[in-house]
Amino acid sequence: MATVKQNEAKASSLEENKENSPGGGIGLEILQIIKESQQLHGLRHGDYQRYRYLLLVLMEAERAWSYAMQLKQEANTEPRKRFHLLARLRKAAKHSEKLEKLCESPSVDAKTKLEAQAYTSYLTGMVEFELQKWKCAMEAFNKCKTIYEKLASAFTDELEALYRQRVDEISPNIRYCAYNIGDQNAINDLMQMRLTGGGGGMMAEKLEALITQARTKQAATMSEVEWRGRSVPVKIDKARIFLLGLADNEAAIAQAANEETKEHLYETLLAECRDTIQAVREELKTEAKQRERSSDAENGKVSNMQFLHSYLSYIKLCTLVKRNESMAHTLQAKLKEPEGDENKRGPRPQDLIRLYDIILQSLAELSSLQGLEDDHTFQKEVSLKTLAYKAYRCFYIAQSYVLVKKWSEALVLYERVLKYAKEVQSKAKSMNSLKDLPDVQELIAKVNAEKYSLQAAAILDTGETVDVPTPQPIKDNTPLCDRLETFRLDPSLVGKHPNLVHFPPDFQPIPCKPLFFDLALNHVAFPPLDDKVEQKVKGGLTGYIKGIFGFGS
Repeated sequence: MATVKQNEAKASSLEENKENSPGGGIGLEILQIIKESQQLHGLRHGDYQRYRYLLLVLMEAERAWSYAMQLKQEANTEPRKRFHLLARLRKAAKHSEKLEKLCESPSVDAKTKLEAQAYTSYLTGMVEFELQKWKCAMEAFNKCKTIYEKLASAFTDELEALYRQRVDEISPNIRYCAYNIGDQNAINDLMQMRLTGGGGGMMAEKLEALITQARTKQAATMSEVEWRGRSVPVKIDKARIFLLGLADNEAAIAQAANEETKEHLYETLLAECRDTIQAVREELKTEAKQRERSSDAENGKVSNMQFLHSYLSYIKLCTLVKRNESMAHTLQAKLKEPEGDENKRGPRPQDLIRLYDIILQSLAELSSLQGLEDDHTFQKEVSLKTLAYKAYRCFYIAQSYVLVKKWSEALVLYERVLKYAKEVQSKAKSMNSLKDLPDVQELIAKVNAEKYSLQAAAILDTGETVDVPTPQPIKDNTPLCDRLETFRLDPSLVGKHPNLVHFPPDFQPIPCKPLFFDLALNHVAFPPLDDKVEQKVKGGLTGYIKGIFGFGS
């Protein structure tokens, strides 16, 4: 009876999907259903038990697979459950084979048939992988990968991303099988996949074990490490393995494609560093009594083991600083973006203040590392970095005051930022070899711009409840046009009679119309005109009388 009901459910499901098929046949979005079901029913939080529910033959396969994954989690502490795990994986593979046979019907479209084949190959590969039949597992995974790659190139972007995601999940399994078959070059690909967050699920533990095994072989040749001018022997295998992989981890972080990948790499590196420090700390406990009796302890010299502990702590603290600085840069970029959804809380200056608090705390721990108290160069470097990060922290505290319109407090803090930044610039000139120092010149330019914006906002804000700085009143009728370089809060500027310019404007002297003088006239020689000009009569009164009576004619 149960079989009849299952067959009826299968037929019903195929009829429902027939209308939605792009080719006109019966269709079933196998991978899409799997992914959506996994996210909706517990796998988002690693709860495989919630995922065990009934949904046709596909869900029967998923039910068996999810139970196997649950058993795999429990098998870490209860090895006997591994046998049950294999049984459930085999059952999942059998259900997928039934699904593939069901999809061989002529009424099923080609896409669904290919997806069923890929799904069967995937579960078959999982079974062979757990049985350590590397060649068979690799063949099954390669078949699955090929099908999904072909499907990805034939459909929409949304489905392509889904298929590509499955290909990315399968790739670490294929490389791991290749390594176990004899391909030694596969180890490099596996290490890169592990550093970039690949190889999750069943592969995570296997990759960790494989990479640890590879580094253990290399660690046999490592005997000491040099730091701050002192060579320290490394006798703990875990420390050797960590130090050998440190360069690879840092290179992967530098080449990270996005912030999410970079954050994952930082967390991986920090977790390894903490485990290594714990191993060294346990060794220190066992040697504590011997150290107290040794001549090194009497002379106050830090032992090699303690110096190694300081070196590992230095790596951890520096990584924390870089991780938080990277997060700060991401938040800074988001702060500049316009706010989208009002109901969704965006980043605030307080978030950055918290990050810089953690950075300053890490730097304080750096300055107190044992064995470095008398290293003046190191202490100066840490002190300079502390000053630079204090400037950034102070800047975002000022911005938090700006948000609540506390103008006077913000102005004071901006001035302190400039003080810190200029002090960093002056001290950095004598320390050219210092690396990883934040750029304070950019901060100075940003502060100057923010100060002008703040002053303008303070002038425009006329609310009575706002704490606006109130300087001593100055009896000065100088208009605004004559004091543009001097900031002073002047409430009259936003009133009805702002003193902006001189009005009426003052008289100003201007040049008058020029007078022209004929200077050339003094140098011109005119022709004589005596023959043409009538001679004047001379003789005074006598001549005048003669003229009257005609004596002179």
